[in-house]
Amino acid sequence: MLYGASGHAKVIIDILCSNNCQINGILDDFSEDKYLYDIPIYKPNIYEISNNTEFLITIGDNTIRKNIASRIFNPFFNAIHPKSMISRFSKIGNGTAIMANVVINADVRIGDHCIINSSSIIEHECIIGNFVHISPNACLAGNVSVGEGSHIGIGASIIPNIKIGKWAKIGAGAVIIQDVPDFACVVGNPGKIIKFLNP
Repeated sequence: MLYGASGHAKVIIDILCSNNCQINGILDDFSEDKYLYDIPIYKPNIYEISNNTEFLITIGDNTIRKNIASRIFNPFFNAIHPKSMISRFSKIGNGTAIMANVVINADVRIGDHCIINSSSIIEHECIIGNFVHISPNACLAGNVSVGEGSHIGIGASIIPNIKIGKWAKIGAGAVIIQDVPDFACVVGNPGKIIKFLNP
């Protein structure tokens, strides 16, 4: 079962179909559509969910994903594209989506409910917190840590041993050469803080 009939859900459906997985339906609070790719869409308040139904939250916004996860007590599953490359020595949490052409190298730890988007690279010994989004073509060099809820923008590059705080935002194409504090919004090359986001 998916939660969220968004554009992100379309990508997840494609991944699950590539893995020959059955999708029983999609829960969505606001969608007026009845189907997405022939998969029925239900309102959460009218759909009876069994305790063993597995979920994946298919919403791109990290904050919303966290809020929904706090309301679901069922198990979560991962969606992993068959054309991703994931080290056998890495660890991936629950409810995480990994898109096509992703590279995840040795001793990487990825938390719960993350999005590791198309063609991103996460090098050895990186630690990715819960509810993080690594955007397409972003590259994290070795031993980078990213705190809970942070968003690494499209094509951003982070040099080795950098620490990104919680709920930070790294702009598209940014080059990060120093640590980033919690809630900071960073853009440019080299990356500079332009503001702090509300906690």
